[in-house]
Amino acid sequence: MGDTRLAPVVLSDAERSTLENWARRRSIAQGLAQRAQIVLACARGWNNTMVAARLGIERKTAARWRTRFLRERLGGLADEPRPGVPRTITDAQVEEVVVRTLEETPAGGTHWSKRELAKVVGISPASVLRIWHAFGLQPWRTETFKISPDPFLIDKVRDVVGLYLAPAANAAVFAVDEKPQIQALERTAPVLPMLPGVPERRSFDYVRHGTVDLFAALNTATGKVITKLSAQHRAVDFRDFLDEIDRQTDPGLAVHVICDNLSAHKAPMVHTWLLAHPRFQLHFTPTYSSWINQVERWFAELERRCLARGVFCSLDDLKAALENWIKVWNDEARPFKWTKTADQILDRICRYCDRICKPDH
Repeated sequence: MGDTRLAPVVLSDAERSTLENWARRRSIAQGLAQRAQIVLACARGWNNTMVAARLGIERKTAARWRTRFLRERLGGLADEPRPGVPRTITDAQVEEVVVRTLEETPAGGTHWSKRELAKVVGISPASVLRIWHAFGLQPWRTETFKISPDPFLIDKVRDVVGLYLAPAANAAVFAVDEKPQIQALERTAPVLPMLPGVPERRSFDYVRHGTVDLFAALNTATGKVITKLSAQHRAVDFRDFLDEIDRQTDPGLAVHVICDNLSAHKAPMVHTWLLAHPRFQLHFTPTYSSWINQVERWFAELERRCLARGVFCSLDDLKAALENWIKVWNDEARPFKWTKTADQILDRICRYCDRICKPDH
C-alpha cells in the first residue's frame, strides 16, 4: 500500500509546542522523543517513506505513529499498558517511602532499614529497596566534611586551582606533602592467599617493626614524583627535601610548590632557604583542605597498591617496598587530571554553607 492517500497531519500551536518540547528534552524517554519527531516530520507534509528515511526508522513505524496520532492526538503517543501482573504498590506508598526516608527516623534509631520501613508502610523490604534505588537513596551511607575557616580560603583556592588548570610558562608545579608514621607491619600468622570464592585472609593482629616518614613531590604536569624517606618530618627535613627538588628540577625553570599549613613549612630556616633560592615559590592550601593537594591522591594510590595489604618483616623491607613501588610508578607515570574550576569549587562550598545554616522549619 503506498503513501499517496495519507491523511494530512495538522497541528495546533499547543500540540506543536508540546511535541517540540518532547523531541528536544533529554529527560524525556527516548521512545516518546522519537514519536514526537515522527509526528513533527509528518506535519511538514512528508509521507511515511520520507519520514522513515530521514529519521532512520522503518516505514511501518512511521505509519503506525502517524495513524495513532491522527486517531488519539497527543495521548496516542504514550506507551500502551503492558501485559503482566498488575501493579500492587500505589503512588501514595512510594511517596511515603521517599518522604519518611528523607524527613523521619525510626524510633530509637538514626536511619531506616528496609525492614523497618517496609513494616511501617505495609510493603515488602524488596519493594522498599527498589524504591530507594529508583530515587538514589542510600540511608545506610554517610560522608563527612569540614568547611575551612581560613580567612583567605577564596584566594588560596583560586591560587592552587590556577596552578593546576593554567600553570605558568617555563615553570614546574609540584604538589608536596609528607606521609608520616608509615608502619612496617608484620602479621602474626601467614597470609592465606585468595581462592575462587574466598578473599585473601590475614590475621587481625600484627607486630610493628618501626615507622618511616615519606616526603613526596608530585609533578602535576608529568605525574612523576620526587621522594625522600626520613626518620622524622621536622623543618630541617622539609628544607632538605626542597634541596632534593632543586637538584632534580631543570635549573632553567621556576618552581611552584603547593603544600599545606604545617608549621614546619613556615619555619624560619625554610624562609631563609627560600630567600637563597628565588626561583622557588610556596603556595599554601586553605586550612583543613588537604583534598585540594594533588599529592594526596597519589598517597591514596600508594596506600591502596603498596601499603594496605603489605607485610613487612623489618623497616628495611618497608623502605625497599616503597622505593620499588615508587620506581614502578615513575616508569609509567601519568598525571592526574584536575577538572573543577575554582568557581565550581567555591559554588559547592557555598551550597554546603547554605544547607547547614538554613534554619529548621
